Amino acid sequence: MIKTLLITGVFAFTFFAAKAQDNYEIQVYGSETVEKGHTMLELHSNFTGDGTKVISDGMLPTNHAIHETIEITHGWTACFETGFYFFNSIGSDGRTAYVGSHLRPRIAAPESWKLPVGLSLSTEFGFQKAAFAGSTFNLEIRPIIDKKWGGFYASFNPTLGKSFAGLDSDKGYVFEPNLKTSYDLSKVVALGFEYYGSTGVAFNSPPIAQQEHALYIATDLNFSADWEFNAGYGFGLTNATDGQIFKVIIGRRF
Repeated sequence: MIKTLLITGVFAFTFFAAKAQDNYEIQVYGSETVEKGHTMLELHSNFTGDGTKVISDGMLPTNHAIHETIEITHGWTACFETGFYFFNSIGSDGRTAYVGSHLRPRIAAPESWKLPVGLSLSTEFGFQKAAFAGSTFNLEIRPIIDKKWGGFYASFNPTLGKSFAGLDSDKGYVFEPNLKTSYDLSKVVALGFEYYGSTGVAFNSPPIAQQEHALYIATDLNFSADWEFNAGYGFGLTNATDGQIFKVIIGRRF
């Protein structure tokens, strides 16, 4: 029964058409969960080199802001974990502050199912200050589908986001697709691309110029099973997207 619900839920969301992560947690998820009894501590550091420069809809500008997010994830079973986030912003003109927190439970398909792809389903919810995110309480539903062929890896996150308080709370679910592809140049270094989008309310998308689409050149370093490192340079593909963002993720398993 659980197997049927998980597979049905993930693929149902895949065919549905909030803003794309708001530059706090810029990451395409893989399907694996943290091992049972282990904890992953991650620091997400993002710098917006070319962002918004004026207050819009009550939100502070993002230009030259540094976002620091602390993520703590614990594995409770072989296929279930929970993550907790602390969002923080550093910048001039009142942009240095604690921004908010999210809770993220996630369940993955166990290896015993012998599926041809990795499969998991993440839900994330919590609050953030309106001046930094617009929506003060939102829900994210993120199916995760990934696969590795030799040195090539791909992951697709057809995410849905919904605001329940603040900006856009009167709108429906927003489609936020994320995609990652990479190739192992060596046993340590992988190089590839990451895509992040926000196409608007499902089945009622605005013109492309008003949507958010960003492409990142990214690298992963796999120098230890206990450490995680991801870094990338991203640029917006539409005027509605921040122009340049540098991101670094450093994680340590305990």
